Amino acid sequence: MPGRIYQLKATIVGTKPPVWRRLLVPEALTLLRLHDILQAAFGWWDSHLHEFEIDGTRYGTDDGEGWGPPPKSEGRARLGSVASEGTTFEYVYDFGDNWRHKIVVEKVTAPTRGTTYPACIAGRRACPPEDCGGVWGYEDFLTAISDPKHPEHESMLEWAGGTYDPDQADLDGFAPRLQLGRLVD
Repeated sequence: MPGRIYQLKATIVGTKPPVWRRLLVPEALTLLRLHDILQAAFGWWDSHLHEFEIDGTRYGTDDGEGWGPPPKSEGRARLGSVASEGTTFEYVYDFGDNWRHKIVVEKVTAPTRGTTYPACIAGRRACPPEDCGGVWGYEDFLTAISDPKHPEHESMLEWAGGTYDPDQADLDGFAPRLQLGRLVD
């Protein structure tokens, strides 16, 4: 059994109504593994850079571009060492689209026998499609797909794979998506 379990609520900042996921994760996992879990929970493709900011400290992978001081290693930082119950921090995915996620450590508990961790236990709304242009592009995308007379209606639906229901969070896809990513602690 893992040590303590962190219940996190991750919300994509600026989405209305909000897009969010509730996760249960072991305190011992690294921020790099938390990145994998967030990718699986939201349905992102892990095709872009990302970074965490916790208490004014940036964690990520140095891209070598020299845009200021490099972040601390997310592969060495363990969640239980950098956050505690009540901590709020930020996860940014895709610096171009600038998907900002507010993450709150809602509570810290003992593990429950028979539960597999990590787990995505709740969520609302579908994740915006990758590369749709951030919050503003997502709003334009939703406008286009909701109006059959919109000039981009058909092309946007085709781009999104034929269908897209913004009200439907795909929680059942979490475990299979996580299996496609890196192994989790």
